[in-house]
Amino acid sequence: MPEANDPPVTMPAPAGRFTPAACYQAMKAHDIRFDGRFFVGVSSTRIYCRPICRVKLPRFENCSFYVSAAAAEAAGYRPCLKCRPELAPGFAASEASAKLAQTAARFIEDAIAGIGGAAKCDADHPLSAIAARVGVSDRHLRRIFQAEFGVSPVQYAQTHRLLLAKRLLTDTALPVAEVAFASGFSSVRRMNALFSERYGFAPTRLRHILAEAGGASAAVAENARCFTFSLAYRAPLDWPALLAFLEQRAIAGVEAVSDGRYRRILRHVRSRDGQAICSWLQVADQAHRNALQVTLSPAFAPVIAGVLSQVRRVFDVHADPWEIGAALGRLAQGSRGLRLPGAFDGFELAVRAVLGQQITVAAARTLATRFVAAFAEPIEFEVTPPFTDLSVAFPTASRVAALMPAELIRLGIVAARAQALIALAQKMVAGELDLSPAANLESSCAALQSIKGIGPWTAHYIAMRALSWPDAWPPHDAGLLKALGLPNTARGWRAAEAIAEPWRPWRSYALMHLWNSREKTA
Repeated sequence: MPEANDPPVTMPAPAGRFTPAACYQAMKAHDIRFDGRFFVGVSSTRIYCRPICRVKLPRFENCSFYVSAAAAEAAGYRPCLKCRPELAPGFAASEASAKLAQTAARFIEDAIAGIGGAAKCDADHPLSAIAARVGVSDRHLRRIFQAEFGVSPVQYAQTHRLLLAKRLLTDTALPVAEVAFASGFSSVRRMNALFSERYGFAPTRLRHILAEAGGASAAVAENARCFTFSLAYRAPLDWPALLAFLEQRAIAGVEAVSDGRYRRILRHVRSRDGQAICSWLQVADQAHRNALQVTLSPAFAPVIAGVLSQVRRVFDVHADPWEIGAALGRLAQGSRGLRLPGAFDGFELAVRAVLGQQITVAAARTLATRFVAAFAEPIEFEVTPPFTDLSVAFPTASRVAALMPAELIRLGIVAARAQALIALAQKMVAGELDLSPAANLESSCAALQSIKGIGPWTAHYIAMRALSWPDAWPPHDAGLLKALGLPNTARGWRAAEAIAEPWRPWRSYALMHLWNSREKTA
């Protein structure tokens, strides 16, 4: 058993690569860098915790360490009601096999949340769909998944549903039936049965236990007219830089940044019936808790899981700044907390990217604002939002697909880009282009570049933000080359590629650092 004066663990390694002694040291230190990288099961209580849990430190011999919450539950442990394992941040893998397993896990989570292409798949049996996307066999992917998470995909899906249900039971006053469907269960009966089997009590009993202990979420009592959730991230997070990036590109009427908060109108399509739910959300930083505070309109009740998943991607909460910073070296010094901003909607991001070709960010924002003003439809809110300057959602692909080029040209959009935007929308409507997070990278980039007017730079940028591709390197990006002090020539680009080679697989983050360095210099 490690002694109190043992040296601290200095650098986290990928999940599953720790010795029990290293895990115990991280627990003793409550080291936030390890949150979500492993979980500890305590044999004396049959409860599993996050390594940052503030309960009395258990004896080393009573601790077992697991690479995932699902693995801890498969071993017979129940989640801690104090540290709440469902709130732990996710993990962004860098090695090939781990990345495949993480892709499968995200696909399962998206299938449960009803997001994009994953929404069409059975979350309990997703491997054939994922294996086809990544070009490996079901058997190979299953073996990789088991090695990475310590459980089968079915067990992982069951635990994800249960922890999501536990979160909604704790953080909202939703009826149990709504919790069941919002958590991806096919019926209330199935949720009740699995909850009782795994945790030893019914979902309704959990609320009684929390009420008796005074542990019910304050968010439920504070404002019954909205939902408030906490999304943990690994510090540091450069919140001002992330907000500045979003603010520079914010489209009037759709989104805004003020008082250190990001606000927007979001359209989320419910997978089971295709119904579009349009309402508002707000995101703020809680640096003292290493978490984002997400406030959602009650209209999002049926799709809470999907909306929270989108927020996680947009604000890149799964990123590990220590692992990424180690790969980027001197480039990340002093700004390790820089994140890769994602996108709430792939089509919206693609439109923004086409509008922004070969013009400044400010000019692109002006065109996007005109575009929205011309083609968006105002929203009638069920519950009035806590702000009055946002009232429209970004136009849908079906709306844009029906436009004539002249309708876009009169907004100041050049003819070639007007035609590219319409072609882009038509491909989306026809199902020939998938820009959801679960989309195949190569297929999506190829489909994008098949559209006249969309080249490699635009395809890389869209993939970087809409598909959360961590290794994008947009060819001949002018800002990138200027930041590196290289000419915008073939020779200059070859030199840039050589410089960036050690930054793989995190070149998207390197690009953000280079862009950010130019803005600071300016």
